[in-house]
Amino acid sequence: MSSNSSSTPAYHNPALPIEERVADLLGRMTLEEKVGQLMMWDSRSDDLSYINTIQPGSLLHILGEKIGRAMDRAANNRLGIPLIIGEDGIHGHSFWKGATIFPTQLALAGAWDSALLEQVGRVTAEEMTATGIHWTFSPVLCLTRDLRWGRTGETFGEDPYLIGEFGAALIRGYQGQGLDDPLGVLATAKHFAGYSETQGGRDASEADLSRRKLRSYFLPPFERAVRAGAMTFMTGYQSIEGQPSTANRWLLTEVLKDEWGFRGVLVTDWDNVGRLVKEQRVCATYADAAVVAVRAGNDIMMVTPEFYEGALEAVRSGRLAETEIDGPCARLLALKFRMGLFENPRRPDLQRAAVEIARADHRAVNLAAARESLVLLQNNGLLPLDPAAVKTIAVVGPNADDDLQQLGDWSLGSFQHPAEAGKHPREKTTTVLDGIRALAPAGSEVRYERGCSIINDDLAGIPAAVAAAQAADVVVAVVGDHLHYIGETQSTATLELMGGQIALLDALEKTGKPLVVVLVNSKPLVLPASARRAAAILEGFNPGMEGGRALAEVLFGSVNPSGKLTISFPVHVGQQPVFYSQVRGQHGNRYADLTQEPLFPFGHGLSFTQYRYSNLRTGAAVLERGQPVLVSVDVENIGARAGDEIVQVYVSDVVTSVTWVNKALKGFARVHLEPGEKKTVQIELAWQAFQIVDVEGRSVVEAGEFVILAGPSSRDQDLLVAGLRLE
Repeated sequence: MSSNSSSTPAYHNPALPIEERVADLLGRMTLEEKVGQLMMWDSRSDDLSYINTIQPGSLLHILGEKIGRAMDRAANNRLGIPLIIGEDGIHGHSFWKGATIFPTQLALAGAWDSALLEQVGRVTAEEMTATGIHWTFSPVLCLTRDLRWGRTGETFGEDPYLIGEFGAALIRGYQGQGLDDPLGVLATAKHFAGYSETQGGRDASEADLSRRKLRSYFLPPFERAVRAGAMTFMTGYQSIEGQPSTANRWLLTEVLKDEWGFRGVLVTDWDNVGRLVKEQRVCATYADAAVVAVRAGNDIMMVTPEFYEGALEAVRSGRLAETEIDGPCARLLALKFRMGLFENPRRPDLQRAAVEIARADHRAVNLAAARESLVLLQNNGLLPLDPAAVKTIAVVGPNADDDLQQLGDWSLGSFQHPAEAGKHPREKTTTVLDGIRALAPAGSEVRYERGCSIINDDLAGIPAAVAAAQAADVVVAVVGDHLHYIGETQSTATLELMGGQIALLDALEKTGKPLVVVLVNSKPLVLPASARRAAAILEGFNPGMEGGRALAEVLFGSVNPSGKLTISFPVHVGQQPVFYSQVRGQHGNRYADLTQEPLFPFGHGLSFTQYRYSNLRTGAAVLERGQPVLVSVDVENIGARAGDEIVQVYVSDVVTSVTWVNKALKGFARVHLEPGEKKTVQIELAWQAFQIVDVEGRSVVEAGEFVILAGPSSRDQDLLVAGLRLE
């Protein structure tokens, strides 16, 4: 602390070490100011007086010039501690009208392109920082298990390795050159951890997870996020073995902070501290909840207003030491100093925002993302459409011209923001119908009929859709799901197509016209027989603002699809779980009444050309402890079109000391091949690629025989096999 009160306080001196600045500021703060810093306040109200009474350290759900007013108020507080402004920039600057809205995470994952994901993160950061946002609550590193879970579309899919790689790429894009990058935003690894292991697919239910299971599958993507430099983590809503994640000291402190060395800040999810009292009922009072939350290792309490008085009461009654408040407060202050917010609070620049939001190169990245993420699931040769044979195209279905469903969850128009907030400008989104009309061959005719609804069983529009189909040379049916049935708190009991969609597809099939099914959906759905018999099935998930153009480009052949699934499609909802990396050991290999095989497996995706794999080999037959191994495989384009293939490498440990998965993805590469071209693709597997988690919960590599598998999907019959021994 400065000895001369008239001089500049030490904490305002950027030349001093951050530790000194933190100590100086902390020494000047009252208990009330310290507790206030731990509060993240919901700022949707017009009343900003809490900034001068509670003095919260961070805000969310505040946009535009209102941020400037909030920053002015914070600057007028006794110590002038700057605010950190957070927002849900989930797949783009979600709630800024007209911002670039990308494909959702599950859609983006289909590109298997880390460099692309880094670009997506960077564009999002550039648009968010211009509007005064410092922090995005993304990426989601949850591991999809039960497809009924409403938040499936927010994940990167079902594989821990891919989730870690894609999450790290987004983190790099968001955070840019580091914490002092004025065009970077803080990334958030969420939801830590095991939130997606639900009961019955229900959101935020008790997760039946042992610590060994957590370490085996759920924690690796988060450890990868720490290594990638993520500066914030967010807890999950669920409980594990009787402990809400917000109360789990082992997870939040012993693993995240002590074992992994995480030095950022940990924020609860929305009102998680309040839920300890109101929902999970493991605390009787908010003072109890404050003690539990602080001691577990939480640093910032998102939207639990009652934490303020609860924490003050806990300290004043002697149940919580003030030094226990000092710890999380110091971590948050250090983050603010490292970001340079005391010198530059990074106010919104709405003139710059108008330029950033409208940048053509941002839209170009979005189009590239949509193109790469599309997955051709099925094709009998109808696609690409032959312009000479297709003079009339019938476009039908409830998602053919619905911009809200195309953008998906976490976008203006979804339930997270009130209806009066409006939606993104319609002209910003190219729907599937827009794309087909724009790219249809000269002289052709496009007829559109919606056909049916997803949210009710009204079939009145089906006759008109059938008439359009009967008058056409080809039918493009755009079906899927609806915002009513996806997202937080909105899990489904079924995966069937809702409303009148099955009746619509059945009626279209009966016309005998060639049928292309285009899926605009948040997650894998169970397809009726009429869809499974279609000439082609093209998966778009929620493909963002440029999705309709990209889908039309594939239909007409100007883009050769290259996407691959990062999540398996079931034949029936009762096949759960259907993910590819099943633990070995069961009686039989099918249900008595149904296959256990997915309809479309993890890693699956077709092209307009064909690829041949051959000559899989490893750089060594025997691997010494700690050494990597180079896996090589030849891939040849034996078709007539140039294309990008996604080469996948899996590892199977033949005999393990504990039960383990049949195989696990450990490497991948995108490779471009001209017609007739052959390339040798090399993928290095680190020693850690051979780890399992033993009965004690330790990550170990056990000596013995391993199998390396490489090919175009996770399906056994698609994979070449080579042996390897580890010493």
